[in-house]
Amino acid sequence: MLQWSSSKPIKILVTGPKEQVGRALLAADNSDGVFEVVGASSNAPNLRDKQVVAHVLEQSNPDFVVNTLGYNSVVVSEKKVDLCYLFNRDFLSILAQVCAEKNIPMIHLSTDHVFDGHYASGYTEDDQTIPLGIFGKSKWEGEEMLRQHLQQHFILRVSWLFSQWGENFLTRSLAEARTQEVMYAADDRVGCPTSAADIARVIFAVIRQLNDGADAWGTYHYCGAEVSTRYKFLEAIYDRAKQQEQLVTQSLRSVPRTELYANAERPASSVLNCKKLLRNFGIHQRPWRTELSKVMDAIYSD
Repeated sequence: MLQWSSSKPIKILVTGPKEQVGRALLAADNSDGVFEVVGASSNAPNLRDKQVVAHVLEQSNPDFVVNTLGYNSVVVSEKKVDLCYLFNRDFLSILAQVCAEKNIPMIHLSTDHVFDGHYASGYTEDDQTIPLGIFGKSKWEGEEMLRQHLQQHFILRVSWLFSQWGENFLTRSLAEARTQEVMYAADDRVGCPTSAADIARVIFAVIRQLNDGADAWGTYHYCGAEVSTRYKFLEAIYDRAKQQEQLVTQSLRSVPRTELYANAERPASSVLNCKKLLRNFGIHQRPWRTELSKVMDAIYSD
């Protein structure tokens, strides 16, 4: 059983320190001394070399590994299939094997794209997976590799990730609002926007309980509270942004998702049921609108 001593912080190695959730984990306030969070020396080490991966873990000697590294471009994944599988399946397989050999538990981020999106009332962890496209298939096969190689794993599927960092729906929307007179978003695609900082909060809470001996490994779902459409999410972003700056965009238009996602299919519904996480860890969903306000404050305070 894992035990935490108040004199020694729980050390977390983040394999994707430049990814959204990786940055949120590293940016979190850990002044209470419970956690020590470090990023892997490179955002993309030699992913095929088990010895290199083992060396990274030996150097940091973590209590937990959090794998936020992934190839997350849904569109580009259809063109760069080998690269997508390298990040999302093959590297995860090697990392899981090394963690098993060194007895290090892993938290791994996965995606709603392991489902086909035809079930609008909210996917549970037990629902049948029908991955969409190369991205969804690579993430699902990565999950299976992790389950095969490492018993002490915690897979967290998330959806509609946003933050002030990197490329995501929020940052793309702000860029478009500064250059385009009309913006479009799908009104028939539903999901729950989820901030990277909120996911970091969940990961810290999970690790603390697992480290204290909670025997609740497995696959879980988390997303922000309140179901939205892409169009409603865009409205919320736009309404907040226009209070802070003069935007080029003068109108928003809702359109069917088929007009926007011709290059790669997205789930019509990305709603995730989060009751298992609440039941086993006592973690409640936070409203995405509150999280959006925090992120927008961070953007404009800079």
